[in-house]
Amino acid sequence: MAKKQKKVAPEPALTKHQLSKWQRQMRIRRIVIIATAVFLAGIAGWVGYGYYNDYKTNPSHEVVIEVNGVHFNMQYYINTIDAYANLYGLNYTDFYYYGNQIADTVADNIINAELLRQAAANLNITVTTAEINTALQQYGLPKDSKYQDIMRASLLEQKVKDYFGAQLPATMEQADMQVVLVESQEVANEVITKIEAGSNFTALVDEFSCNSSIEGNLGWLPEELMPNTLIANAAFNLTPGDISQPIYDKTAIKDVGYWLIKVTAKQGGAINASVMLLGSEAQAEQVKAQLAAGGNFSALAEEYSQYASNTTDGELDGLKPGDMKSVAFDAVAFNLPLNQVSDPVKDTSVHTTGGYWLVNVVDRADRQLSDSVKQQLINNHYNDWLKNWTDQSTIKTYLTTSKKMWAINKVLAGM
Repeated sequence: MAKKQKKVAPEPALTKHQLSKWQRQMRIRRIVIIATAVFLAGIAGWVGYGYYNDYKTNPSHEVVIEVNGVHFNMQYYINTIDAYANLYGLNYTDFYYYGNQIADTVADNIINAELLRQAAANLNITVTTAEINTALQQYGLPKDSKYQDIMRASLLEQKVKDYFGAQLPATMEQADMQVVLVESQEVANEVITKIEAGSNFTALVDEFSCNSSIEGNLGWLPEELMPNTLIANAAFNLTPGDISQPIYDKTAIKDVGYWLIKVTAKQGGAINASVMLLGSEAQAEQVKAQLAAGGNFSALAEEYSQYASNTTDGELDGLKPGDMKSVAFDAVAFNLPLNQVSDPVKDTSVHTTGGYWLVNVVDRADRQLSDSVKQQLINNHYNDWLKNWTDQSTIKTYLTTSKKMWAINKVLAGM
């Protein structure tokens, strides 16, 4: 006989009061859940926006240099400054006195390194990561990205120079010569007379040269390495053993000038003076003769003077000893009678333009390049090649003084 199933009493029905209370609780729960979700979403959005906004406005992420569309941000700039500081042992004192120059130099190095990388790629010349890391290890530097880029530039430069070196011929026509720059036609004629009388060219250079950067025995050089086209023309057209006639060069820089001074007033230790700076003693004598014949000092100064203030017609008021930064000038000017024009005052502490070259061609021949000449040619070809690419490039820098100082302060904070 089947068992009777036990009846389960039905759940008591919710009263209207209980149902209303439960519904209110559910609504509150839903409101709390929704409000919490909205709040959390808001917090997440705020944090996300804050991070994004900080990323966009934080100077570390700001682009400060562009080279043909390649961007470098502030953090890269800071890292590179730090790398150079470590490489060259820069300290707080260096940054205090030369911070702006250091910042500019690093910016230039970043630009030049990227230009080099791009231009080298055009020649299919690259540097591998393995080569970079090997070089870093050789120099005891960490395999850090800020050092890797510096090393890449160094290795690329050498590879490109090797490329240009391989293109040089084994021999070139070269001239062995001696040169001297003198201040005037009169001095040039005097030097030629002495040479013809048997004087030694090199000894005369010591006595008459007025350009210490180009003088004496230049040795064997190809035309490309001649100091200028005037000397090159003489070197490759004169018969070996001959000395050129004086060759005028209006752009030549001389380490000498001649003052003409007239003091117009004295008061205490100061003077008012009319001054002009001439390029040679001969010219100074000629101008002084014109003054003696009634010439106007201001007008002649405006025409002939090479002193930087010739736009003021040579009139200088309130001069005190040391103002002209010339011992030779002071020795005469502050002892000169009023309104008397001085004799030409030779001054080797100034620079003037215009002079005469004398070129002595010792020998000329097609000969093998010396190591030093070969290196000079390679450097010239490399510099011309990189300049050509630079001239074609679009380079932008957004570094202001304040941004450079901000970067330096970041580097100093990490020291």
